[in-house]
Amino acid sequence: MTISNITKRFRVDSPDKFRLAECDPNDCHGLTIDKSEAKAMLAEGLEQLVELQERLYADDRWSVLIVLQAMDAAGKDSVIKHVMSGLNPQGVEVHSFKQPSVEELNHNFLWRAAQRLPERGRIGIFNRSYYEEVLVVRVHPELLDRQRLPNSLAGKDIWQQRFEDICGFERHLARNGTRIMKFFLHVSKEEQRKRFLDRIDEPAKRWKFSMGDVAERKLWDKYEHAYEDLIRQTSRPEAPWFVVPADHKWFTRMVVAGALVQELQALGLDFPKIEGKAFKELQEAAKALKEEKP
Repeated sequence: MTISNITKRFRVDSPDKFRLAECDPNDCHGLTIDKSEAKAMLAEGLEQLVELQERLYADDRWSVLIVLQAMDAAGKDSVIKHVMSGLNPQGVEVHSFKQPSVEELNHNFLWRAAQRLPERGRIGIFNRSYYEEVLVVRVHPELLDRQRLPNSLAGKDIWQQRFEDICGFERHLARNGTRIMKFFLHVSKEEQRKRFLDRIDEPAKRWKFSMGDVAERKLWDKYEHAYEDLIRQTSRPEAPWFVVPADHKWFTRMVVAGALVQELQALGLDFPKIEGKAFKELQEAAKALKEEKP
C-alpha cells in the first residue's frame, strides 16, 4: 500500500452530507504498522513530492495553496516540518496568520491572505488562514467590532456572506491556475488534553502553552459546530476539504503527503521542451564548452 491510496476517503466530496461527528480522530485506515514502517512509507511519498515540486517549478504555470486549519495542538507545525522538510525551500513559502494587525484590520478580511498567495511554480502554505474569520471571529463575535464594519453589514447573515465570499475567492484563484487543498486536522478533545499536559511537563515545550489554550478549550463544542458548518459550506471541487484524523501524528502526515502527491500528479506537470532554434543554441553551447581547454 502507498500513502496516496489512503487519502480519498478523507476528502469531503459531498459537503451537504458531511457530519463532523461521523469522523473519527483516531482513524488509521485499518493500518497497524510500527513507526519504522510509517517513516518508510512517508519517505516514499516525500521522494515523489520532491520530484513533483521540481516539475511544478519548471513548468511555471500552476501554483499550489495548502490551507492548514485545526484546533490547538492538532499538529499543524508537525505536518509542515515533516511533510515539507524535503522540498526545495526556494519554492515553498509558509505564512502563519495570527491576530490581525491594524493595517490588516483597515482592509477587507481577505486582503492579508491575498498578499501572500504563492507565485506560479511555487507552493504556499497557510498555517491558519482566512478561515479564522468564520471560526475564531464566529465563536467570539465581539471581534467583529475591531473590524469597524458598518452596522448594516454586520448582521446575522454575515457568516453566510463570508462563506460566499470565500468560495468566490477560491473559485477565482482556481480559474487562474492555483490549486487549493484544505486540511482540517481533526484531533479529539482527549488527545488535545494529553498534548497540553505534555507541553506543560516538558521544559522544551512549555513555551508553546498558553493559558488562552485552556480558555478556548472550554468552547470546544462551538468550534466543532463552526468547523462543521464551514466545511459544509466551502468544500468545493476546485477547493476541497480533507478532514484528516489527527490523534496519530504519523498517520496525519501520511494522509497530507499522499493527498499532495495525488494532486500534483493530476496536474500533468512536465519539464519544458526545448525545441527548434532554442535547442540548436543549446547544442552550439555544448559544443563550445566541450572545446574549451581544461
